[in-house]
Amino acid sequence: MRHRVTAAALAALTAAAGLTLAGPSAAQAAPAGRTFHVDCDASPQGATGSRQHPWTTLAEANARTYGPGDRLLFKRGATCTGTLAPTGAGSPRAPFTIADYGSGPDRAELDGAGAHDTVLLSNTQYVHLRALEITNADHPGSERNGVRLLLTDYGVARGFDISGLYIHDVRGGDFKTVSGSSAIHIAVEGTAKASRYDGLDIGDNRIEDVDREGIYFKSTFSRRDLVGGQQDPDVYPGEWTPSTGVRIHHNTLTSLAGDGMKLDTTSGARVDHNRVDGFQLRSPSANAGIWTFNTDDTTVEYNEVSGGGNTHDGMSFDADGASQNTVFQYNHSHDNKGGFLLICPYDGAKTIGTVARYNVSRDDGARLIQNCWGPILGTEIYNNTFHNKEQIPGYLVQDDAGSPATTQHELSVRNNVFVSEGTGGYAFKNPTPGLAFDHNAFYGIDMTRPDTGGVTADPRLRTDFRLGAGSPALAAGAVIENNGGKDYFGDRLKPGAPNIGAYAGRGVR
Repeated sequence: MRHRVTAAALAALTAAAGLTLAGPSAAQAAPAGRTFHVDCDASPQGATGSRQHPWTTLAEANARTYGPGDRLLFKRGATCTGTLAPTGAGSPRAPFTIADYGSGPDRAELDGAGAHDTVLLSNTQYVHLRALEITNADHPGSERNGVRLLLTDYGVARGFDISGLYIHDVRGGDFKTVSGSSAIHIAVEGTAKASRYDGLDIGDNRIEDVDREGIYFKSTFSRRDLVGGQQDPDVYPGEWTPSTGVRIHHNTLTSLAGDGMKLDTTSGARVDHNRVDGFQLRSPSANAGIWTFNTDDTTVEYNEVSGGGNTHDGMSFDADGASQNTVFQYNHSHDNKGGFLLICPYDGAKTIGTVARYNVSRDDGARLIQNCWGPILGTEIYNNTFHNKEQIPGYLVQDDAGSPATTQHELSVRNNVFVSEGTGGYAFKNPTPGLAFDHNAFYGIDMTRPDTGGVTADPRLRTDFRLGAGSPALAAGAVIENNGGKDYFGDRLKPGAPNIGAYAGRGVR
């Protein structure tokens, strides 16, 4: 007589014998999860969350606790009003997914209708939020968000994927706080338990018409010596606990009242292949395109930033207070009234190890580079190309109050091409002794500071930022170690003296 051994029984026998089964066991398999449907345009009678009888309100969706592998799906073409605030969490192998269903031509829409948040993901992890349309325009001027991720005395939250969203008309006021106002707001609150994100991917989202922030990070666990007096210790009392595994990529952000993206209290974040067009448009406060504050080891690359609306900052990039080892590379900046780059410690903070290399800038105004008062240490700005024709900056470098805490050669500007085709020239404001120039190409500019090894003849800069044949900037730069290995165009950097500017190839005929 044969005896049939079940998978569970076999697993128990092998475990007792100290053996391991080949292949996934039932305990190892990812949970199948449950699927719930929401159609806020459907009849509420008999609503069970099935496809045939979907839930019809966000209150019904919020009443369920979700687990690994669960899916909460919203009907394409239907609009739900209020705040989606689900509870529960996914797992590493089986995230909790919030997305859409159906074949309608229009997206599933969630409308906050003036609520503080349209989507609130609080004290959860392993959540994928995808493919929805999110808006929050009613009763403008109050603090509000499109999507808010929130940790409160939670610890480490992992496994977030925020992708494919269309977020628009989030009409908040001019708030820049832990709790709002943003299209996507990443917040850590509380005082009892240090909390952070580990593994947060924000990609392929479209963000339009937002007051004030596009993508914004803030944490109460952010206190360290580098930040100085920039943060009120009563509001931000926790020791610096940075979020890790953060990537923000392939997003498009347009028509923003304030900042495009601000990273705060992160370590090792990467910001790449984003398009920011139109920021600092409706805010009386200072705002920038993409900037860091109180961060370590951030890489900002392959982004295009334009349309900075005024000169209250209004530049593409900013390494702000307590930013350490921030790299801006391979970016395209243009038509920003505020300029290209801000390096800005103040109120006792320090900015350390900023690198800006192999970027291109066209018609950025007011000032191309600005350094605020305070310690700007180990900063290198090299092999960038600046071309101004329509906008002629008042300052090549705007040195605020001379940055008296900056020591000699802590801010180095070298191997850059600066071309001005308009009337007037660039000037310097309160130039600090620590600001050093060498091996730059200045053309159409009355250079008033020493520029050892520099070039003043026409560098034959083409409209595509390459150098023409016979350019005096070819192979005329200073050798720089740890230079990133390639130029703006992706060409490999070769040994020996580099070109001046963002192009490393041969002269183009």
